[in-house]
Amino acid sequence: MSKPTYYITTPIYYSSGNFHIGHCYTTVICDAIARFKRMDGYDVFYLTGTDEHGQKVQQKAESAGVTPKQFVDKLYDQIVRLWKVLNISYDKFIRTTDDYHEQTVQKIYQKLLDSDDIYKSHYEGWYCTPCESFWTESQLVDGKCPDCGREVKLQQEESYFFRLSKYQDRLIEFYRQNPDFISPKSRMNEMINNFIKPGLKDLCISRTTFDWGVKLPFDPKHVAYVWVDALGNYITALGYLQEDHSLFDKFWPADLHMVGKEIVRFHTIIWPALLMALGLPLPKKVYGHGWVLFDNDKMSKSKGNAVDPFFLADRYGADAVRYFLLREIPFGSDGVYSNEALLNRTNADLVNDLGNLVSRTTAMITQYFGGVIPRPNGYNKLDRELIDLCEGTLAQVRADMDALSAPDALTDIFKIVQRANKYIDETTPWTLNKNGDKERLATVMYVLAECIRFAATLLVPFVPTTAQKIFDKLGLPLPADFDAIKRFGGIGDGVTVTKGENLFDRIDIDKELKELDKIAAEKNVESQKNSPQVPQITIEDFAKVKLMTAKVIACERVAKSDKLLLLKLQTGDEVRQVVSGIAQYYTPEYMLGKTVVLVSNLKPVKIRGVESNGMILCAADGKNVVFVTPEQDIGSGKEVR
Repeated sequence: MSKPTYYITTPIYYSSGNFHIGHCYTTVICDAIARFKRMDGYDVFYLTGTDEHGQKVQQKAESAGVTPKQFVDKLYDQIVRLWKVLNISYDKFIRTTDDYHEQTVQKIYQKLLDSDDIYKSHYEGWYCTPCESFWTESQLVDGKCPDCGREVKLQQEESYFFRLSKYQDRLIEFYRQNPDFISPKSRMNEMINNFIKPGLKDLCISRTTFDWGVKLPFDPKHVAYVWVDALGNYITALGYLQEDHSLFDKFWPADLHMVGKEIVRFHTIIWPALLMALGLPLPKKVYGHGWVLFDNDKMSKSKGNAVDPFFLADRYGADAVRYFLLREIPFGSDGVYSNEALLNRTNADLVNDLGNLVSRTTAMITQYFGGVIPRPNGYNKLDRELIDLCEGTLAQVRADMDALSAPDALTDIFKIVQRANKYIDETTPWTLNKNGDKERLATVMYVLAECIRFAATLLVPFVPTTAQKIFDKLGLPLPADFDAIKRFGGIGDGVTVTKGENLFDRIDIDKELKELDKIAAEKNVESQKNSPQVPQITIEDFAKVKLMTAKVIACERVAKSDKLLLLKLQTGDEVRQVVSGIAQYYTPEYMLGKTVVLVSNLKPVKIRGVESNGMILCAADGKNVVFVTPEQDIGSGKEVR
């Protein structure tokens, strides 16, 4: 009889290459689910990967002075290393630069064209480069991206459009027939009220202003919109439209797409509509979890509040990090990370409860029975209470995991651990030994060993390294599935325990927090040392620079360049031309009529054979470039000082 299948995916990751603990959250959760399902009798396929195309990747690579491929290769190496450190058991890792993926994305675009689900037109609207998202005027919040709060750019370019509006009614009907498709329920309401009800507009799905992407087979000057490219990984990884499509036939549709709440709309509106257009069944569930916050702010490297998972795993062990994320973060809601919370959770659960139980039990079996787990001599009412708890916990944990609630699952598993610790105090084995009651003592030791075996088996999906250490101490092989804990009494004759080292060492929290503060301060000093030092200037130096306001009266692209704009600037009674490298951020049409700040006494230079007489001031953060403009209209040719 074949096993039931289970296909689980994380979103594929893009990052600047500096990963923080928030990046680990989705992947650790999915790993626990995948491991649990495998042990529960499912044939599991767990997919993760990297999203490697798009404008922001190209910009990052240019800023780093490397090619986009060199940039994403480094990213790939780092994230694969991180998943190894955190013991992530994925079945496949996809890169969107993999040849088979790119070729299949081209086939998907061709199918959409052949079915008249895409057409060519011109796009004009607001685009957020960091989120790689298009927004309408009404969706902006205070004129900025509603997801990340950054500046958006008005862009106009020739594009292909997907007839997303065509699928609005079908999406609403699908939601109605599948009320659990989007979870938690609040995400469903958000999608309907914020996106569906206002009316879906056709989606721009190609770009021409950069070339780092999958080229469309029928129009190579266009590259695929990165979100269509990225979403397609869920089926290309399985062999869709490829010679070997056995995995696709076996595992599609996906049982679970696990995503962060900020990208739910892509997975629950755009992705289902694309699948409808391709004539494919839709995923069974999309779960949009909350964020890992730091001081109640979204964790982000750019905000300086990120926490290095490599450092944490090296210092406290990968399982301590995994356990914190799975136990402490309320699933479906935002959760807060702090060093103190991590240390407290480690001490309370892993040291005091689990570690203490295993240490005390193996020590007593070693002391009282030479290390051999004794056979029981009948069970009394107190023993039966623990036996019933052990035998009933798997069903409860299964229900928790079906609800995707790892915190509840761990709470239920630790009920065995906590009850067993209490059982030691109730039975006082040291007294039984002192009184010579070896038969009762043997039963108590056996019950404790079995409680540990049940708990450790259930903990395998969550803290696999720790579970392996526990079974090593018990002198038992790591179980492959949950059949081992269907009934109490699985430990046979002659099993020898090993006390060995503690599972986790107790942390002096006050001392450790001070040490972490010291390390953070040293890193900050080192970072400042490595930062380029800008020489100080005098007011006389600054006075040499002549700044003035200028109005853009004409603007066009510089021939054979995708980065340069040629601006004609009115500065009082004078008109001059300036070449500026902002073509990837602003269209010529957008710049017309804008007031900029000009360095007017800069020595003229030729750029691409075009004379540039000055320079306009811009601000940049590594992702975006914005030109500097006066707060109010003050006219052109006015001095800036």
